[in-house]
Amino acid sequence: MPTKSPRKPAAAVAATGTSGLPDQELFLSRELSQLAFNRRVLAQAEDPSIPLLERLRYLCISCTNLDEFFEIRVASLRTTVQFGSTATVDGVAPIALLNQIHDEASALVNAQYEFWNDTLRPALNEAGVRILPRDAWSAKQKRWLKEYFEHEIMPVLSPLGLDPAHPFPRILNKSLNVVVVLEGKDAFGRAGGMAIVRAPRSLPRIIHIPTEISGAPHDFVLLSAVLTAFVDEIFPGMKVKGAWQFRVTRNSELVVDEEEVENIAHAVREELVGRGFRPAVRLEIAENCPTTIVQVLLQNFSLPENAVYRINGPVNLNRVIQVIDLVDRPELKWPLFTPRPTRLDTDAPFDQLRERDILMHHPYETFNAVLDLVAHAAHDPDVLAIKQTLYRVGKDSPLIEHLVTAARNGKDVTVVVELRARFDEEANLRLADRLQEAGVQVLYGVVGYKTHAKMMLIVRREGQRLRRYVHLGTGNYHAGTARTYTDIGLMTANEEIGADVHALFQQLSGLAPSFKLKQLLTSPFTLHGGLLAKIAREAQHAREGKPARIIAKMNALNEAGVIRALYAASQAGVQIDLIVRGACALRPGVKGLSENIRVRSVVGRFLEHSRVYWFQNDESPQLYCSSADWMERNLLRRVETCFPILDPKLAKRVFDEELANYLADNTQSWQLQADGRYVRVAVEGDDMPHSAQQSLLAKLCH
Repeated sequence: MPTKSPRKPAAAVAATGTSGLPDQELFLSRELSQLAFNRRVLAQAEDPSIPLLERLRYLCISCTNLDEFFEIRVASLRTTVQFGSTATVDGVAPIALLNQIHDEASALVNAQYEFWNDTLRPALNEAGVRILPRDAWSAKQKRWLKEYFEHEIMPVLSPLGLDPAHPFPRILNKSLNVVVVLEGKDAFGRAGGMAIVRAPRSLPRIIHIPTEISGAPHDFVLLSAVLTAFVDEIFPGMKVKGAWQFRVTRNSELVVDEEEVENIAHAVREELVGRGFRPAVRLEIAENCPTTIVQVLLQNFSLPENAVYRINGPVNLNRVIQVIDLVDRPELKWPLFTPRPTRLDTDAPFDQLRERDILMHHPYETFNAVLDLVAHAAHDPDVLAIKQTLYRVGKDSPLIEHLVTAARNGKDVTVVVELRARFDEEANLRLADRLQEAGVQVLYGVVGYKTHAKMMLIVRREGQRLRRYVHLGTGNYHAGTARTYTDIGLMTANEEIGADVHALFQQLSGLAPSFKLKQLLTSPFTLHGGLLAKIAREAQHAREGKPARIIAKMNALNEAGVIRALYAASQAGVQIDLIVRGACALRPGVKGLSENIRVRSVVGRFLEHSRVYWFQNDESPQLYCSSADWMERNLLRRVETCFPILDPKLAKRVFDEELANYLADNTQSWQLQADGRYVRVAVEGDDMPHSAQQSLLAKLCH
């Protein structure tokens, strides 16, 4: 790791502070920055050097990301408008920001569908993977699809004609629907008008046409196309004047007043029942739908004009991602890789950990070492207790089975399950029930604070003493995402770290006061203040002419206090490099404010998820890994851990692989400009192309 860094003399930098500047000059919009990240994801889909089905994956990810953006961020803004227009962190009124979001999101949606219609679907066609629109069906295919509609789809449909006896139906969040205009009279002599056809979730959204019908193995049709093509079959004797697919997106943030409920698990279950029908925030509808029909839908969903998005294609485009698993064409996907085995002695892991710490860099190194450690502990007669936090774990996780085995083997097993992990609430409720049935003590964290920390503690009797073994990570205990997310994990027997983790578990159980920890920084207690102090220390070093530099990697940055501290450090002459995957509210490169700050985002094959903070600290660098982004919620309203990498060799490895490596990336990096735009970093002059992720694949994997 470097001990020297380029910097301006302290005297040459005016320490003007930020108190006199309006918020709009200090902060970028979190929401618009998040949309910009989604545009970078779409750019991956547009990259012709990426395998074709992986480009399809990126397109679908950009669609699902946009769904979540509306379900959470836009929903929050609309709620703010409803209850009083308060300026956001960047000083913009929510109603004005909603209009900006509509403009930016519309441009993104248009780019998604233009790419799908003009580039990706034709390229897939050429490669023999055909997602067929209605005008491309052969007569034979159309006959087969009509029979499929009559036998597999129509029997489960419940179309609803709209009249005084049949008011507008409840429309489930993100469900596929068709609005139909009818002419003529039905069996009861009622005149035609509007009808709604809802597609139940039980129906497959992608229909595979048999090879014997198509003459090709990979021909698919979207359910939305079949519904609109044969909707007249549902209304015999009436004429269909028009049929247009639509989809409504609703507020999906659970609202649980934790201080008012006696049982948080019961309250979460109750909230989940109604989540699909909470207030609407977006209407997607076919591009050619008449304005009069759109107005009727807007009125029924209580939505303004800036909530409409006209779609030139299927409204459920993200459903096409299913094709990737249905097509066995390895040459159209990323090459397979084998993660490097972690050097954990599965026969004697505790002996090994007493000698040295073990670092894991996922997905380049296997997650199995974590599972192996828990499995060994579950059967080790000297292990007395296992304590674990779980935020997301995935379906049928072997980790859960190891914890169940440990409990059945007489170990004291305590698991903190976060029931409010967004969109995993239902899965975590089932997980908690499974663990409790096996005799595991299940806790639900702390009222008002999501438990986002990733930590495990194993207590083992060794001779006349008890020893603690710890795993800490930047990512979840999820074996599936450990193959697609970049994360850092640490196994250690360090006594001070072990004591800190033990104290934190005591706090989570509700039986301990606030401890002064020796190695860990934690939210909501010491992490925010600790970061501010370390940033201020670098600023002081710069003013004293000492080496001063900060490099940090995270998913998002929006906490105003940290941003102001970084501005002050920049003004003092500290060189600051931030690798922020997603939304970033800091404005880099502003003269007199942040000219010493550079922000880049890396979007590649794997989702960048690790959080690493490095402070030069004169000649004594400090490197931390954390579960927390530099966001208000993570630093102030969650339980988070930030842990040091104490072994100098391991610290250097994390610095080289996660920081220096990413700062050198010139193929998958984007540089943030002061106005919020991102410019792709290009290979210049005689420089060699360098991909941070590809270099790690080559270095660590087979």
